[in-house]
Amino acid sequence: MEDTSKYLIHADVTADGVVERSDVVGAIFGQTEGLLGDELDLRDLRQSQKVGRIDVEITSTGGQSHGHLTIATGLDKVETATLAASLETISRVGPCRADLEVTEIEDVRAAKRKEVVERAKELLRTGFDDSVMTSEEILAEVRQHVRVEDITEYEGLPAGPRVTDSDAIIVVEGRSDVLTLLKYGVKNAIAVEGTNVPDAVAELTRHRTVTAFLDGDRGGDLIFEELSQVGDVDYVAFAPAGTSVEDLDHHQLFAALRNKVPYETVSELNEPREAVAATDGSATPAPAPGTGDSDGATAVTPERAGEPTQSTASAVDMSVSDSTDVECGTDVTDAATPSPTAPDEQFEAEPSTSADPETVYGHAAVVIRSQTGRVRFLDADDNTLEETDASDAYDVLEDLEPAPSTVVLDDILGQQLLDLAADRGVGRIIAQSLGQFTKRPTAVRIHAIDDVAEEAPETE
Repeated sequence: MEDTSKYLIHADVTADGVVERSDVVGAIFGQTEGLLGDELDLRDLRQSQKVGRIDVEITSTGGQSHGHLTIATGLDKVETATLAASLETISRVGPCRADLEVTEIEDVRAAKRKEVVERAKELLRTGFDDSVMTSEEILAEVRQHVRVEDITEYEGLPAGPRVTDSDAIIVVEGRSDVLTLLKYGVKNAIAVEGTNVPDAVAELTRHRTVTAFLDGDRGGDLIFEELSQVGDVDYVAFAPAGTSVEDLDHHQLFAALRNKVPYETVSELNEPREAVAATDGSATPAPAPGTGDSDGATAVTPERAGEPTQSTASAVDMSVSDSTDVECGTDVTDAATPSPTAPDEQFEAEPSTSADPETVYGHAAVVIRSQTGRVRFLDADDNTLEETDASDAYDVLEDLEPAPSTVVLDDILGQQLLDLAADRGVGRIIAQSLGQFTKRPTAVRIHAIDDVAEEAPETE
């Protein structure tokens, strides 16, 4: 009956003597019988399940009994009120004089409606955070799936789908390195699967423009040493010291490829990694551009930070179906012979993160324009409090002390992070783009990077 009841009748009972629950229930059925006619007879209503179980709680102290009873009904308002009024006609319970007073008629559906409203508010606040994807997110997810699914084999070795027909190839250590390159659109990589370079790779290097892209550890040095003995290497690139190619993000991967140098530059060194400019600045920088390298080792300013430049185009072969990557130059035949450029146009350094920019817009250029995939928390003076991966922004902001004044996020700003920022007292958020919000706290100013690009820096 509890599932179908509409109302609950609540009543208090007082008896001048000691009575039990069965006495109260008997009095209710006995003294209301025939009072309201056949249609509202309590026994008939119980049998037809229009009235539920009569719950009685009663205690006796000092020669008197006091209790509370509850009756669930599926009747309409008028019938329920009439039935409740009939209970107050009861004057005796068992052998004792008694008084019964109805205290409340509770609308069960109103309570359920209140629960529904509260739950709907909660679902509206939290249930849709990750369910709405922007067009960019949908396209990025589909592209990534296609790229990872494109991994093939060349003579039994993991390789990208363009290895067989590309004029340039990238030689990496393992399958996971090939997958990482595929994830970022590079489809002409092949893995040697260990420090013993297979004959198939050695033969392939004699007919292609070859870039050895290896881990920044001793294993990478060993592969480079054997590859230089059995194959024909044109360029060399290393991941930052102590880092594997598979661990690099989009920005780090293309930065490492931009810093590749001709094989002749490192062939005579015991530690070839020292001749390659590491993206973290831990190794000796590569030779300055314009110093006489005639084989295409100089770098050209990228159109977008983190994308392959003209110097890496001879090594990087990307899918022509990816419209965002085609513009970076995938014609490996032409790219192998770069056109001469003036020394001051050959290289544009990555934004420096060693010193804080003076304005919040300087931070936004470093973090967001460079596509770092990071989040930076600033104090009231625009100094960096903390920096981490954008995916960890919520957890770091939740525990960061003191609370930041500004958040610079290279990601899409979502409702959950915005709510936390409002709770922590953040005054401003600059993000790669803004998601869809069910509510926007007025205390937090939020901007997409494109909305603030033309604004002058604020005077602090």
